Amino acid sequence: MRALPPQAPPRFEIRVLPNAAEAARAAAEELAAAGADAITDRGVFRVALSGGTTPTRLFDTLATARYRRRVDWERTRVFFVDERCVPPSHERSNYRLAKKHLLDPLQVPPRNVFRMKGEDEPRRAAAAYEKVLRQEFGARAPRFDLVLLGLGADGHTASLFPGTAALAEKTGWVAPNPAPSAGEWRLTLTLPVLNAGRRVVFLVAGSDKASVVATLLGKKPGYRKLPASRVRPTRGSLVWILDESSAAQL
Repeated sequence: MRALPPQAPPRFEIRVLPNAAEAARAAAEELAAAGADAITDRGVFRVALSGGTTPTRLFDTLATARYRRRVDWERTRVFFVDERCVPPSHERSNYRLAKKHLLDPLQVPPRNVFRMKGEDEPRRAAAAYEKVLRQEFGARAPRFDLVLLGLGADGHTASLFPGTAALAEKTGWVAPNPAPSAGEWRLTLTLPVLNAGRRVVFLVAGSDKASVVATLLGKKPGYRKLPASRVRPTRGSLVWILDESSAAQL
């Protein structure tokens, strides 16, 4: 593992692993540690998951014999960072991906899984998920024990895209938001929720992310316009886990 020195506030860390598989294992260690700490301290582990190719490697890793007993899934409550506005059986559904690669292999109890209902009208679905979060966390912004995030080549994270309205949300916890390049609607947790997390982990892999990673972490001109730059946990840790390809321009 190649370690880079911290460049930002305390409790900020960048880790560079040799390849995507090793990056997934590092993220699995972060998740397992967060789960152990949460269950010891509060008796329950609340995690918010992202979708996509890179998290799929993490899900597959967590489902292996090495990790499946490292997390007490009976006492883990699984939420989602974002979702495409499609039915849960759709091939693009983040829930479907997590179900196939993580939830079913580990036999996570369905009662412990809280999906965003992408098949419903976006505003209604966002309001319904916010209600779920309020039932789980109460009146204050949800403080997830771990928030797993990815990174798009355009600098988006969750479904917070450059120039979209959800970036300006200061009080709502869940928002409908368009994905301009895909021409579709998404549901997404908002920045107040992401920044309330105890541990926030970016898991990034692939050479197509190298330029945006260098802009964000090198604080190059224009980086403040990228949504991922606005993820700054107020009372938690922020860890970037990268493979060598995505870190090539650092």
